[in-house]
Amino acid sequence: MEEIQIPEYFICPISLQIMKDPVTVLTGITYDRESIEQWFSTTHDMSCPVTKQALPRDNALTPNHTLRRLIQQWCKENATNGVGLIPTPKLTLNKIYVSGLVQDLGVSHLQANALKKLEALALENAQRNRRSMGEAGVAKAMVLFIVRCYKEGAQRNGVLEALRILHHVWSVDDDHEVKLIVNGSNDFLESLTWVLGCDPEMDNHAILMKSEAILVMKMAMEVITASQLERLNLEFFKNIVMVSKEKISQEALKSALLVLIEACLLGRNRMKMVESGAMFQLIELELARPERHITELIFNLLANLCGCADGRAQLLKHAGGIALVSKRILRVSPATDDRAVHILSLIAMFSATHEVLQEMLLVGAVSKLCMVMQGDCTAHLKKKVRGILRLHSNVWNNSPCIAVYLVTRPRPP
Repeated sequence: MEEIQIPEYFICPISLQIMKDPVTVLTGITYDRESIEQWFSTTHDMSCPVTKQALPRDNALTPNHTLRRLIQQWCKENATNGVGLIPTPKLTLNKIYVSGLVQDLGVSHLQANALKKLEALALENAQRNRRSMGEAGVAKAMVLFIVRCYKEGAQRNGVLEALRILHHVWSVDDDHEVKLIVNGSNDFLESLTWVLGCDPEMDNHAILMKSEAILVMKMAMEVITASQLERLNLEFFKNIVMVSKEKISQEALKSALLVLIEACLLGRNRMKMVESGAMFQLIELELARPERHITELIFNLLANLCGCADGRAQLLKHAGGIALVSKRILRVSPATDDRAVHILSLIAMFSATHEVLQEMLLVGAVSKLCMVMQGDCTAHLKKKVRGILRLHSNVWNNSPCIAVYLVTRPRPP
């Protein structure tokens, strides 16, 4: 088969692939629509990638129909040489049409159909449709719709569809109007908390609602204010912990853990998490041997919760608490090692009763700390471990591993 020469003007300057839907920006340069839209959304740089000229925020992408037809004809002529055909792209989303659907949300008998159509548009091609849906105020409309359902107690009245649409079209960094609504009151956070506490029977509809709600909650946590962080109540934490317990999906679990980590920034929230049963649930989650990234998130939370006395008490109350922490050292990742050693350090400094120190010896925590000293770990980690071992060497001095450590530790110069 002879080598095919592709005309240069068929190639997108960004993807370096044959363009499927060529569009021209104001500078006169033509790109493949998907590539230039992704450029704008991911780089947040409203300039022409080739000329570097600034483009207006409402920059219009003009379809280059003539070039598209030339590309399609060329592909057709070279189909026998293995060139794939280029289908005619779908029409771009019309902002006026979307605005009409948003208005239909306020009409009771049109509401369900409007939500159905908006959901289809959001899921069909979220990247391409996001700009038109954003300009039409879809994300704002979904937030207000969810809050209205919460206040009316209408949990099954389109909430799932609204959450799904919001998850796909809300651009947290760019949609300042939605941010103002979320920050303006606690209504939206309370609405999501309400959804997360729905239907204890957990039918399929409730599961799907909770799954979407926790994903949106993670997005909301990125924009809430410090005062809103302070006002998170016990119900909020109980519902987030419940999501992690119900194992709805891996994505939902990861989002729940990230929400808790974000909330941990405030000390008083750690107390509420402990009261909600988070410590026990986190240990149970880790005992199920999740993937590495989940373990790292769990240990991040465990270390934060052990920063308060009640958190340490709950860890020690769990029969497998200390054993689990020590077992994960040197088995998962350096990040997990750091958090696990930090947990043991907090226990050694503030909760070290004779019984606790004996348990650390019996379950292998002391042996594992000695292994860190002899292993290829960072100087910072070894310094922290050395402090733990020296702090209670009078209790652990009869341990064989302590003796080995004392014999093999480097002598001072």
